[in-house]
Amino acid sequence: MKKQLLLTLILFTTTICSWAQIQTPEQFLGYKPGDRFTPHHRMVDYFEHVAANNPNVKLIQYGETNEKRPLIIAIFSSSENMARLEEIRTDNLKRAGLMDGSPVHSIPVNWMSFNVHGNESVGMEAAISAFYTLANPANAKSQEWLKNQVIIMDPAINPDGRDRYSNWYNQKMNTTLQPDLQSMEHSEPWPGGRANHYLFDLNRDWAWQVQVESQARLKMYQQWMPQLHLDFHEQGINNPFYMAPAAEPLHEQLSPFQHEFQDIFGKNTAKYFDDMGRFYFTKERFDLLYPSYGDSYPMFNGAIGMTIEQGGGGQAGRGGFNSVGDTVTLSYRIEGHYTAALSAAEVTSQNAEKLLSEFTKFYKDNSSSPKGKYKSFVIKGESNPAQVAKLLELLDKNGIRYGKAGTKSGLKGYEYQSGKSNSFSTSDQDIVISAYQPKSVLAQVFFEPNPQLNDSITYDITSWSMPYAYNVEAFALETRMDPAGAYEKPAFTTNVAGKTPVAYIAGWHGTRDAAFLAALLNQGIRVKYPEYAFKTEGKSFPAGTLLITKGGNEYVADFDKKVTETANKFGITLATTMTGYMEEGKDFGSPNIRVIQAPKVALVGGQGTNSLGFGEVWHFFEKDLNYPLSTLELENMGRYDLSKYDVIIMPSTRGGGLSKAAQDKIVDWVRAGGKMIAIDNALNLFANKEGFALKTFDTDEEKKEAEKVEKSIAKEERLAPYIEGERLAISGGAAGAIYKVDMDQTHPLGYGTGGKFYTLKNNSSKYAYLTDGVNAGKIISNDSYRTGYIGYKIKSTMGASLAIGAENLGRGEIVYFVDNPIFRGFWESGKLILSNAIFMVGQ
Repeated sequence: MKKQLLLTLILFTTTICSWAQIQTPEQFLGYKPGDRFTPHHRMVDYFEHVAANNPNVKLIQYGETNEKRPLIIAIFSSSENMARLEEIRTDNLKRAGLMDGSPVHSIPVNWMSFNVHGNESVGMEAAISAFYTLANPANAKSQEWLKNQVIIMDPAINPDGRDRYSNWYNQKMNTTLQPDLQSMEHSEPWPGGRANHYLFDLNRDWAWQVQVESQARLKMYQQWMPQLHLDFHEQGINNPFYMAPAAEPLHEQLSPFQHEFQDIFGKNTAKYFDDMGRFYFTKERFDLLYPSYGDSYPMFNGAIGMTIEQGGGGQAGRGGFNSVGDTVTLSYRIEGHYTAALSAAEVTSQNAEKLLSEFTKFYKDNSSSPKGKYKSFVIKGESNPAQVAKLLELLDKNGIRYGKAGTKSGLKGYEYQSGKSNSFSTSDQDIVISAYQPKSVLAQVFFEPNPQLNDSITYDITSWSMPYAYNVEAFALETRMDPAGAYEKPAFTTNVAGKTPVAYIAGWHGTRDAAFLAALLNQGIRVKYPEYAFKTEGKSFPAGTLLITKGGNEYVADFDKKVTETANKFGITLATTMTGYMEEGKDFGSPNIRVIQAPKVALVGGQGTNSLGFGEVWHFFEKDLNYPLSTLELENMGRYDLSKYDVIIMPSTRGGGLSKAAQDKIVDWVRAGGKMIAIDNALNLFANKEGFALKTFDTDEEKKEAEKVEKSIAKEERLAPYIEGERLAISGGAAGAIYKVDMDQTHPLGYGTGGKFYTLKNNSSKYAYLTDGVNAGKIISNDSYRTGYIGYKIKSTMGASLAIGAENLGRGEIVYFVDNPIFRGFWESGKLILSNAIFMVGQ
């Protein structure tokens, strides 16, 4: 016993002596926190400085951003807990049923994330200050809290966005504090610092893991499965401070304790804010429905997820006047987040046993008795193997288990495609996801056909069901269906170069096929596609199939080797034919066999365009297709030489968008043979304008009737109580409503879709069928609605409307996407249709 006490005393003395070598943030950085914004690399230096002098702090680099900045977490606790850190980590996996065995220790994990939005810049500054206080062995309070918890701190989830903002601001700021919001330092240029390198909102990417930061972070998160996760943000400068409890709608899968603990934290933090005379609000604005937030995703993984929002944001800078004339300073904002972080450490310590027991209960109850209506989900494995493979990758990333369905008949379930209950049978090629598993809640949330809305005022989209996002045939069952065994992914037979066939034949079903095509074009290999289905050597293929023919590629060195090796890289099984004479369909020499010219593509961005929409297309080209892309500024479109490009993609625009001269120049370019792809609000550049087929209404009578109804509704609204204003405002919009779109498979835009697509509608736009063009994708009727919120003012008008279309203009073409087909990069099925527009249309 004496030896143990002596060892503890020596360890404590050593820690205190080491800590004496540690500088405060002000000493290390050379300025007081709040005086300026800290570059990301200086924060990393400081965390390394602290860790080097405190044996109870462990730094881990868990990833790297697109701009090569390190992604780090700091793990710290008491010396006793740090000595058994690995056991504490695996204890959580055992509590969740993700690892066999029983937990040994009773130490919860408290994870804090800062600066997911780069220009919500107080986050990293507050992390530096909170880290110093919480890790300080001379601080009696923090050391007491650390006896029964492990804290994991991610000081900057989004370093690229953070440095985009802080570098710009530090260059623009006045030495003397200038709170005038009209001053230059308070107006960020496009695209702002909110998003990451590819202009993705990382706080909407937790579940989908499209971005490298999310992929790396979630891999680490799955290894720890914390009991608490705080996500630190900023909101507008005129708002005070928001903290949990969250607002409605709250997802029905949340447990009573998850509700209760939010209140525990809120009251504890409010106590300190009341003492300081600071204002705050709770239970408003920030809900827990959409599963890909930094608060909701942890909730669906059994933790207590909470958003913290300090008033300020990028506009506030080092300090700015709010609407009542107060100066909201950076140091004041740091104090808010700092206080909330310490409050979280305190309530975690006070409720450690309860956090662990309720975390265990969450997983035990849900895996044995799932709460949701649907207990099992079946994916038809042969419905679209390319898309099924992508969906299974997503399930693997999230730790959701699945297996083979086995041969069963007489089953009944909700059929996503029809939106109705139908009978079906399964085979060994089908996949079943049972809700009777550790990730029960997350699985149900991913696949729920109709999320329950107990309030229509939401902060984000209201539907996201994976069978629609991936366009795969699937069923949801209200009964339990366990896997019949492990699902074995279809074996891939390596393609081997041999005697050159007349043509290599490849399917056209998903993103990997588009990436394969892009890789061939990048190598100068000529690729074709048939406009009609065909049959050769007893095998049938649909229109849009890729043909890599011997003819036309005679001068490609190592042709067979390049084609087969490229196919192997993407997992593409090639068919071959030794004849160009078709048993059915057009022969390979027919004019209906079209050559895919490698297009020179430009994407329009800059002030006036939606930066997130721009980023989605940019990322798609660079990370999915690996295909060259020029990026152009919207404001300079009137000065560019557009003849350099075959395709121009216009993401959603705001306001006027283009000057008259620029619009005329683009129209002339299209008439000369160019292809314009307009997405979402970019359609306003052409709608209802002379010379274009895109119209809101078919006839003047229809327009007059719509105006009459609109006036009637407006009159009713004028008489409504003032308090109902927000609710009335959303009645004319959509927040992720899913509609079935009937695709014309005879047109290039419909190739590979199987005749259907599910569009995610986030706007109120509705257009009549084109009278002079191709209605390639149509919302046939109001019965095409599947799920998600859409306001009553527009819901009844969506039937018989255009979703995707094209019109010829001179020798060129304009492709219209009424909705964003690749929303947030997770709407996977839309990537194929966008690829159709890029590579197939107009060839």
